Amino acid sequence: MMRMPLRAVPLLAALAVSPIATAARPSSCDLTAQDAQQAGPGCAQDWMDANLRLNDIQVIGTHNSYKLPMAPQELAAHRRRDPGGADGLDYGHRPLAEQLDRGVRGLELDIYYDPQGGRYAHPSLPAKQRQAMREPGFKAMHLSDIDYRSNCQPFAECLRIVRDWSQAHPRHVPILILINAKDGPAAPGAVQPLPFDAVAFDALDAEIRAVFPPGSLIEPAQVQGDHPSLRQAVHAGAWPLLAQARGRVLFALDESPAKVALYRRGGHRVMFVNASDESEGDAAYLTLNEPLREASRIAAAVAAGHLIRTRADADTAEARRNGTRRRDAALASGAQVVSTDYIDPDARLGDYQVSLPGAAVARCNPRRAAGKCAGWAIEE
Repeated sequence: MMRMPLRAVPLLAALAVSPIATAARPSSCDLTAQDAQQAGPGCAQDWMDANLRLNDIQVIGTHNSYKLPMAPQELAAHRRRDPGGADGLDYGHRPLAEQLDRGVRGLELDIYYDPQGGRYAHPSLPAKQRQAMREPGFKAMHLSDIDYRSNCQPFAECLRIVRDWSQAHPRHVPILILINAKDGPAAPGAVQPLPFDAVAFDALDAEIRAVFPPGSLIEPAQVQGDHPSLRQAVHAGAWPLLAQARGRVLFALDESPAKVALYRRGGHRVMFVNASDESEGDAAYLTLNEPLREASRIAAAVAAGHLIRTRADADTAEARRNGTRRRDAALASGAQVVSTDYIDPDARLGDYQVSLPGAAVARCNPRRAAGKCAGWAIEE
């Protein structure tokens, strides 16, 4: 990844990188003398702010966070074509702000490039969303012409919802937003997505920066600082302290090596990238979605300082059989973001649900900081 020295960045206002400053909070605690296990809640919060880093906590995220359930007739039609695949699409989520209210701190948005607008304006959409689909800009949806209903549209509106919620809750722990840049082959008869090229990725970064003001994002250049590589920075403990990270958002491009390589070539970028290997120079974030098969790899990556997202469930399989083995492995893995389709049970399927112990918003990471939170809430 190309790295722009922070001292040069102010010359380019459009690419401004705000330093990660500590969010001051009045405190009467003597943190050099207080131990978190003996302090009251206020002092414990201050202790955690000063001693835990972004990668020392664990939160719950949602998979395809924008997704609404498919219309019954559309799901039935898809089931006739692909019975197994239809089962995997039979889920949906609350609006983004409600998810954040419920304690979700990891979101995932699938986006499609639509610079002219109107490419995905499906006639069965409600009028307001159909109009949003006609406007130029990225769109948030799962599968064009099949699973295209979203609780926010266009992509910029999804971002504005998160920004507004974040500004209203300035003490929240950092929110990770995963981006899937969708451009693969469409299903027969569906609209073919436009490819993500260098122009598309430049536009994507610009759209994110247009919504989130300076100082609200945690960007790769901020974490890397003067270290030779981003990987070396996170191995050296360069993720920001909670005091610096609260109220902020970070983005990660969760994509194939080819797309990641194309995105890297753009210079100063807003998103971390899903490194395919922990040895890569910009390996700060990794998507490792199989907590059973990849348990040892996740544990090693977390111990080394990387930020990891894994999945507690996939394709509705765990919910249909109330299978908790994968969920329990994900929570125990140390992955900082454990993603699910079930922050609430689906009454049609059973009781399966994913949450942190005590329904906490965040907890001390079981691999990196076990026991350090002493039962206090990291986020009030």
